[in-house]
Amino acid sequence: MTVVAGLGVRAVAGGDVAKYAGDALYTVLVYALVVLVVPRVRPARAAVTAAALSWAVELFQLTGLPDAWGRRSTLARLVLGSTFNPPDLFWYLVGAVFGALVHRVLRGVRAAAPGMV
Repeated sequence: MTVVAGLGVRAVAGGDVAKYAGDALYTVLVYALVVLVVPRVRPARAAVTAAALSWAVELFQLTGLPDAWGRRSTLARLVLGSTFNPPDLFWYLVGAVFGALVHRVLRGVRAAAPGMV
């Protein structure tokens, strides 16, 4: 769903809206992967982990290696990006908080109706 949301944003918006929504959704995807690997993780811990991983990737861009690798590999460009952009750090936090909110809601729904989710 996160990838579809990202493609949807790109289809209907452009410029900064699409870019920063993409940054937030990148962290939502990382958040989902954290929950997939550690299903019983609490939302706050998953959010911190997802934000930290996203920040680590962004800060790694300062080395120039992701840009060099991305010129040879589309996958590397998609996963690692290319150039450091300070506002991205904020939008990763937005994505992590959004992921945690959705996670909390889904946990509440599951607790209220154990047989339905």
